[in-house]
Amino acid sequence: MDSGIMHETKTHGKLAFPYIVYHGNIPEYLRTYPLHWHDEMEIIYVVKGQGLVTVQASKYALQTGDMIVLLPQIVHSIEQLDNAEMEYFNILFQFSLLDSGVNDYCYQKYFKPFYEHTKTLPTYLPAGDPLNRLLLPYICDLIQNRKQSYNGYELMVKSALFAIMHCLDLNSTQTSGVERSLQTTYEKLKQLLSYIQANYAKPLSITQAAAICGFSESHFMKLFKDLTGNTFTQYLKNFRLEAAAAQLAEGSQKVIEVSENVGFHNHSYFTRSFTARYGVSPLEYKKSVLPAINNPHHSGLE
Repeated sequence: MDSGIMHETKTHGKLAFPYIVYHGNIPEYLRTYPLHWHDEMEIIYVVKGQGLVTVQASKYALQTGDMIVLLPQIVHSIEQLDNAEMEYFNILFQFSLLDSGVNDYCYQKYFKPFYEHTKTLPTYLPAGDPLNRLLLPYICDLIQNRKQSYNGYELMVKSALFAIMHCLDLNSTQTSGVERSLQTTYEKLKQLLSYIQANYAKPLSITQAAAICGFSESHFMKLFKDLTGNTFTQYLKNFRLEAAAAQLAEGSQKVIEVSENVGFHNHSYFTRSFTARYGVSPLEYKKSVLPAINNPHHSGLE
């Protein structure tokens, strides 16, 4: 996983059939999938363990059986909760998969409002929640058949997705003015996240960050903390450390080279910061993850 991704532009699944189910485990050789967003609808289902998912300004401590429902373009992240492990599945699909063509009545009535965020959905569905129980049979069918290619497979997938969207639509509400305002603020924040993605190795001050978003420094610092749960300085530092972990996992560069690559020019400070976040030094981390990556049974996302 590329820890630098913010706006995922790759097609999940096939271009002609934009749908896929990923199998994930936290931690593997990375402990976090940082804040990002994509054009697909996503459902996260926890099979076993515990983990932390951040959606916009809210954090959810997930456990076995819980679900997270994410509309397109929603900023979110997945990370390890304390020292716990989490096995989960991500179901991603584009609404275009369920669109029959120009001016499709169902698309206009049921899907477009979700894409444009004029309607919203409950995000967190704990195990045992009535909507969770309603969705679970369809989710399980999609997971169990994720590697199938039998004749009619696409029809099964689309029928399950239509059923899921029907259940979700019955539990949807009109987006409030406060929520729309928050979404507008997030659009400005996304500009900064994209900038960090491309320039995280360069110096970036609070003044520059606030200017990218179009806010005063004081307003920016408050909003950023409210919306991400971290100060801007903490977020940038953590992002650089996550980028460092990804580069160390590749195994081709020396620790000092990785430190410089991600914007830490004080190598002692880099080592202290990395050790505080990951519990081991950069060199120890590099040695520990390489065997797992080179192991032919290392699954990653599948």
